[in-house]
Parts: sequence; C-alpha cells; structure tokens
Amino acid sequence: MTLTRRQFVTTSAVLGADATFARSANADDASISFLLVGDWGRHGYHHQRNVARQMARTAREIGSAYTVSVGDNFYENGVESVSDPQWQSSFENVYTEPSLQTPWKVILGNHDYRGNVQAQLDYTRHSPRWQLPARYYTEITALPGGATAAFYYLDTSPFIKKYYGTRVAVAGQNSKEQLDWLDAKLASSRAEWNVVIGHHPIYTAQSDADGYDHDQPDLIARLNPILQKHHVPLYVCGHDHVLQAVKMDGISYVCTGAGSETYQPGPAIRGGFASGAHGFMAVRLSGKRLDYSLVDEHGEALYSRSILRV
Repeated sequence: MTLTRRQFVTTSAVLGADATFARSANADDASISFLLVGDWGRHGYHHQRNVARQMARTAREIGSAYTVSVGDNFYENGVESVSDPQWQSSFENVYTEPSLQTPWKVILGNHDYRGNVQAQLDYTRHSPRWQLPARYYTEITALPGGATAAFYYLDTSPFIKKYYGTRVAVAGQNSKEQLDWLDAKLASSRAEWNVVIGHHPIYTAQSDADGYDHDQPDLIARLNPILQKHHVPLYVCGHDHVLQAVKMDGISYVCTGAGSETYQPGPAIRGGFASGAHGFMAVRLSGKRLDYSLVDEHGEALYSRSILRV
C-alpha cells in the first residue's frame, strides 16, 4: 500500500554532534548505511582529497554499502572519453581506500553535460564500482527485516531552461518523458521508502546573496508536484557547493554538493541549515527509520536528522 505523508515525521537531531552514527547493534533496528557526495571531480584539489579521506573513515565506521554521486563528477567540462586522464586524477586515484571500493551509484550534473555524457555511461563497463546504467534510472534495495527502499536517480539538467543553447548540451533530452516515468514509477511503488535523487536543488535553506541559483523555479514547477503527489519524504541533490537541509510541506530537501570547492552561503532561512564546509552526507536506513547526517572533512556531524515511518 502506498504510504501517505502522515506516515512520515522528521525528528530533531538524534546523532552525535561530533560523530556520525555507529553500526547498529540492535537486531530490531537492522539497517543499511551509505554515503552521498556531489560536485567533486577536481583532480584531488580544493579539499577533494581531504573529503575523500574522511569519507573513507566514515564509510568504515558505519559499514557503508555504497556511495551515491549526485552529479558534477568532473570539472569543468566533464570527460572526453572512457580513457580521459580525469578518470584517474579525479576518481580512481582519489577515492582509493578499501571502504570506498564499493559500488558508486552515479547521476549526471550540468558540468558533466559540457563533456561526453556517453563516456560516463560507458565507463560503467570499464569499472567494477562506477554504476551509471542510464541518464535516469531506479533501483530497489532490500532492507534487513524484509522492507524495501526505492531510489529514483534523475537527470535534472534537461529540466533547466537556461541551459538550452549553451555548452550544457541537454538538447534532445525528453524531460516530459522522464517526468512521466517518475510519476508512473512512484505510483506503482510498493516500497516502504521512496527516495528521489537529482543534481539540482528544488528548495534550499539559504538566502540568495551571492548569485548562485539556489531555488530552482523550473524544478519547483515541474518536478516538485510529483514528489508532493506521491508523498516522497526525501529529495537529495548537489549543484550548490554547500551542505544544507530544509523541510517544506513534508519533504526534506538535502544538498550534499560540498565534495571539493565550496563557497560561504548566505544565512540559513526557512528554519533550515546551510554551511560552506567541505563534506558529504551519511545515511542509515531501516524499514522504519532514516537517519542522515551532513559530515565535514574533519568528521564532525554538522547537522543530523531522522525521518520516521509511523
């Protein structure tokens, strides 16, 4: 039976202020854990390597099953081919620790569209961990205890009107077809959790003081109504080079775009959180509870929340 919005509540911080959650020792709270990071591919520079080291430590501590990349995988202009040197300088030679040799579930960002998108799709066949099977796709994950979680990995650049006619080569992508696909998948889902992941923010938790996009009107108009219609509890993105989170109309919007270069955001608004720290997101998910934490490059959990199914 499809869950209603009333079956989700977001609680206050439940994770430690200076550490992410540990592996669960309670059999009744059996869960999986994973990391999410975005906007990272800078040859190890701009704190990318520092973030990678802390990702590895956190992944080891929480028993991370995989990593999700929320796009802008290679700056400034994507990759040219499957043999582009950036595969080594920005990915293979940066995320080297054993705890990060798990699957990487990848989506595309606008900077990836400035290069050869097909090469990123094709690299799936060249790497044991890089997983980008299509421009958008879904995956059902079995959770301990019998519950399931459905993840919807979107390609949001084609939704952004200002990219058309620019170097961000989104022309030819059928954005309506993608939205219809998402609507149908969510309508037929029987998963206990439906989590949507895209590159661009919908709503953000910062004031527009520095010229960045922040709220995306194109996604507010076209994508957000589908999330609301199906009572999606969590949307995760990148694009803004910050760590931020805000809850609006029952949906938690979380941005983890701080994998390398960041900026100092304006003051947090809407009761949310925003930080220019370099870092990533860690998640622990069970049948009844989703804990998440925004973690900086030093391992401090800057902001932590739980979403409960009741």
